[in-house]
Amino acid sequence: MTMEHWWSRRFLGMVGSFADPERLRDRQGAITELRVAPYEVTAKVRDGGERHEVAIGIDAIGEEGWRVAEAALAAKAVFRARLLAGEMPPEIELVFAESGLSLFPASAGALHLMCSCDDWGDPCPHGATVLHELARAFDNDPFLILEWNGRPRDLLLTALRRAPEAAPDPFEVEEEPLTADGFWTPPSGLARLRERPAAPPVPPGFVLELATPPPVKVRRRDLVDVLAPAYEALAEE
Repeated sequence: MTMEHWWSRRFLGMVGSFADPERLRDRQGAITELRVAPYEVTAKVRDGGERHEVAIGIDAIGEEGWRVAEAALAAKAVFRARLLAGEMPPEIELVFAESGLSLFPASAGALHLMCSCDDWGDPCPHGATVLHELARAFDNDPFLILEWNGRPRDLLLTALRRAPEAAPDPFEVEEEPLTADGFWTPPSGLARLRERPAAPPVPPGFVLELATPPPVKVRRRDLVDVLAPAYEALAEE
């Protein structure tokens, strides 16, 4: 099943970068009681006549990290408005990256998958089923990504409402009288943009996560999966 939004594709892409692709295959098992809570996802998977319990933990963002992230989100008027309207801005991952935070597990050590079955594969079939079901849940409600990382929707929106108003748009230039006073003072308005530090580099292949994948396959593989290694190689160079 093709995921609809960038956040679900990004999540499966990150997990696929360190998990066995064959074991990560979506087996469409019967899942009941999928629950997303801060730092842990739990579910039950029915496999034949047996039912297995699965828990997926994450090295989530701590309280101090969330204070930094909330301040960064509140400082951007567009992000603040869209989140308060119940929308997930596509560029939100970059805001967290600028604060040194990650919304998705970037390594095997950041994802803790436990299952009651006796399959020690990485992941086991039931764990893989829950990972795909979790991605589908992210498609339906992207705020679950933030909740898994430790911040339920209500707490995040409350923090954004209480935060100070965002800084003025730098493109809104105030009219100033033309005089000789202050001729050598530091620039203001648009001229101040030259002093802004360079933005951090975009994660490799981020455009592949944002764009809707075309219905093209190369040797039975999705075009996005074929192009991803090329983006990673270019980033290393």
